[in-house]
Amino acid sequence: MTLALGIDPGTATTGYGLVRLLPDGGLAAVSFGIISTPKDASPAARLEMLFDDLTKLLKKQKPDTAAVEKLFFQSNVKTALAVGQARGVVMLCLQKAGLEPFEYTPNEVKQAVAGYGGADKRQVQDMVRALLQLDSIPKPDDAADALAIAITHLNTRRYA
Repeated sequence: MTLALGIDPGTATTGYGLVRLLPDGGLAAVSFGIISTPKDASPAARLEMLFDDLTKLLKKQKPDTAAVEKLFFQSNVKTALAVGQARGVVMLCLQKAGLEPFEYTPNEVKQAVAGYGGADKRQVQDMVRALLQLDSIPKPDDAADALAIAITHLNTRRYA
């Protein structure tokens, strides 16, 4: 039973979601949440906090595989740079844990989870809830996005 970690990187908030592929082909949410850093901390300190917390999560959960959302061009260069730095820390953590980081664009995730690359956030979140048989949509949004990334990865690798 494969355990996949999905990560939605950010400096302020990084979402994570662990999904298990069951023997019958079904999917089950194992854990999800966010790693957040204080706004008043320096950029370097925030990246260190992300590194430390993600490293602890990897040691505790021991996923078999991991996927990260690819950075897409944003009009706000400052935001894009911050997300890029967080992605770098996430990729380093995964590498140090012996996991090859797979990457998926937001459109690939929407296509894989909702069946349509132009799906809105609510459609994707509702499909995450349905696919994982959860009572409600996972909160916060970053955690739901991370679960969607893990679902995308498991389904993509299964048919690759």
